[in-house]
Amino acid sequence: MKHARCSKRQGSPLPDWLIEEGIGETRALLVAGERLLAAKVFWPGELRAGQRATGRLTSKLKGAQRGVALLDGGTEALVDHLPHAISEGQVIDFVITRAPLAERGRLKRAQARVMTADTPSPLSPFPGGRTVRRFAAGLWEDVWHAASSGSLDFAGGEVLASVTPAMTVIDIDGIGAPRDVALAAVPAVARACAWFEIGGNIGIDFPTLATKADRRTVDEALDTALTGWPHERTAMNGFGFVQLVARLEGPSLLHRFGTSRLDAAARMALRRAEVSAEGATGRTVLLTVHPALKSRLKPEWLDELARRTGRVVEIAVDPALAIEAANAQLLSS
Repeated sequence: MKHARCSKRQGSPLPDWLIEEGIGETRALLVAGERLLAAKVFWPGELRAGQRATGRLTSKLKGAQRGVALLDGGTEALVDHLPHAISEGQVIDFVITRAPLAERGRLKRAQARVMTADTPSPLSPFPGGRTVRRFAAGLWEDVWHAASSGSLDFAGGEVLASVTPAMTVIDIDGIGAPRDVALAAVPAVARACAWFEIGGNIGIDFPTLATKADRRTVDEALDTALTGWPHERTAMNGFGFVQLVARLEGPSLLHRFGTSRLDAAARMALRRAEVSAEGATGRTVLLTVHPALKSRLKPEWLDELARRTGRVVEIAVDPALAIEAANAQLLSS
C-alpha cells in the first residue's frame, strides 16, 4: 500500500476545530476560513480512543497476548499486547484504542491496551479547538444531511457511502465518460472521508477505466485530494476499485445513522429547537416530530432545552413528517 503524503498549502487559512456543546452530543467541525474540512461527534457516556479506564481481566487466551476485560461501568473490551505476568482476575488500568462499534445485529467490543508508565496523557480530540455558541449557519446542517443520506453531489453525479461489517463502501454514480466522472468525483470522495469521520477499511468503486494512464491520473488526483487525511491506499485496479485504510477510533457518522438513526434525529430536533429560539420572540417552543422520535427525547434533554431557551417546551407529533424533518417554531402563548 502507498502511504499518504502530507503537506501544507501555502496561503491557506490554518484549520481550526470549532466545538458546539449540544444537548445530548458534542459536535466539532474543522474549518479553514469558510471551508469545512472535517467533522466529529461524541455522545455522553461513550468511550473514546485515548481515554483511560479501569477493569478486570476476565479471560486471557493461552499462548497469546490477548484477552477480554470487563471495564468499570460494564463495558467489555478486547485487550491486546498483554504482558505475560498479568493473569485473569487482575484489576488493571487500560487505555482505550477503539470505542465500541454498534452494527446491525451485533456490537463490536471496545479495544484497549494495558496502561504503562510511558502511556501518553490523554489528549483532547480537538487539539487547539475552541468552543463556540453556534456554528456558522448551514455548516452542521450540510454535514448532517449528507451523512443522513450517505451521499454527496458532484458535477454530473453523486457519491454514495454505506457501512457494511467488513468496510465502508463508496460508490460513484455519474453521467459521462468514465474518466471524467471519476475525476469529478474525487473531491466528493475526499469530503465524504473527512466529513463522515470514516475509518477502518474503505472501498471506493470508481467507474472502470480501460487504460493504465487514466487509472494513474485518477490515482494522482485522489492522492492530492486526500493530502492531510492520514491513510494508506492501494492503486486503482483494472475494475476501478481502490482500497483505503484509515485509523478507526470509533463510530463514524455513517455508523450512527446506520444503527442509531432515531437517536441522531432526536438530537438534531433539539438543535433545531435551540436555533429557533435565538433572536426570536415567543413564550413557547413548539417542537413537532415524527411519533417515533417522541420517546427518544429524554426528559432531562427537554429540561435542558427549556433552560437554554428560557421558554416553555411543548412536543407535538406528526406522522406525516420524515424522521429527519423535525420542525421547531416559537409561539406567543
